[in-house]
Amino acid sequence: MARFVKISQGEFTSVRRLYESVMSYACHGLFFREGMALADEIAKEIEEGEDLLPAARKILISRGWVEDVLFTDGGARVRGSIESSAGGEAETCHRLRGILSRLTEIASKGRARLEEVECASTGAKECVFSLEAS
Repeated sequence: MARFVKISQGEFTSVRRLYESVMSYACHGLFFREGMALADEIAKEIEEGEDLLPAARKILISRGWVEDVLFTDGGARVRGSIESSAGGEAETCHRLRGILSRLTEIASKGRARLEEVECASTGAKECVFSLEAS
């Protein structure tokens, strides 16, 4: 059985700021890749025959990544991302973007990269992720 560790929203923010102070914004790509790896593990938990995105939604909510997520044809809308922190100057949900991108890829059986076009960190009501143009 898998073990889990809890990390607070403030701790997430502190870790992101630490990485940014050392690696600048290059760490955002690393966070994105972490998210993709996490999504692969989430997908393994979903039972065969179960609809991937609704099942992944339940897992993301139960693990505290989001308060809610709505997958759409063009991406996803998220309320209550653990990675958002009010007062930011830029989008901060890099791991979640990786998770949602990879889950979208698995569900569509094709390449899918999402970009965060709205973020609660910058004052938006919710975080909005849209498919990047190919």
